[in-house]
Amino acid sequence: MSYQAQHSKSSKPQQVSGTSFLFNLLRSSAAECALFLDIDGTLLDLADTPDGIVVPPTLPSQLDALSRKLDGAVALVTGRALGYADQLFAPYHFPIAGLHGAEQRLPDGRVVRAETSDAFETLKNDLRQATSNFDGVLIEDKGAAVAAHYRLAPQRQADLEPLMEAFLAKAGEKWTLQRGKMVLEIRPASADKGHAVETFLSEAPFAGRLPIAIGDDITDEAMFHVANRLGGHSIRVGAPLSGTAASLTVPNSAALRELIAHLAV
Repeated sequence: MSYQAQHSKSSKPQQVSGTSFLFNLLRSSAAECALFLDIDGTLLDLADTPDGIVVPPTLPSQLDALSRKLDGAVALVTGRALGYADQLFAPYHFPIAGLHGAEQRLPDGRVVRAETSDAFETLKNDLRQATSNFDGVLIEDKGAAVAAHYRLAPQRQADLEPLMEAFLAKAGEKWTLQRGKMVLEIRPASADKGHAVETFLSEAPFAGRLPIAIGDDITDEAMFHVANRLGGHSIRVGAPLSGTAASLTVPNSAALRELIAHLAV
């Protein structure tokens, strides 16, 4: 893949590919940028099951090298639980917003988590029982959130939508229903990826830097909006999508990983 600089009379990033634009920007202005990366479908290829994702063996060290070039201003912003995300990129521990921001490890190592309750634990058990005869539907307990994955049974979406709405009503006003790629998730209403990005940007080494948000799903739109509002850049992994707030695209996760490998050198 070539990352030669592309020149244009217009300064708008839409005039060049997201891949080339990001490479050139981070090569020339890394000290001015802060990078916010989704995991599933962005850094890693999607899999049929939540535990089926594969982390290329060189990716964690390449991310660490890139983080050092940005003076530590690289954060993972994911729907995954913080502890699970740490396992994916061991032995490195990056600043992370997990559960769409319901839990965060800040750059100084402090961890902030949304509180759960006995009632929510009961709700998760009830949801597992209610879907026990839904072949192909997987219930993922994320601690302060619970997700119903139907990638293995897309026909079950019609059953899951009203069911998850009903369980959301039981959970109460402190919770919201998050839709994603073949997943429906009940998560704390107080958290979203946009707020997580803003929290990071209030702390060194992210403070005062240009935010670059990269994701692939509707769950990433909140951080796209924040990056755009603050004069930064929003990049969607995948084909251009009508209605997205992202101004640029990278074709797929493999292309993003290749770009990270080049930047890490």
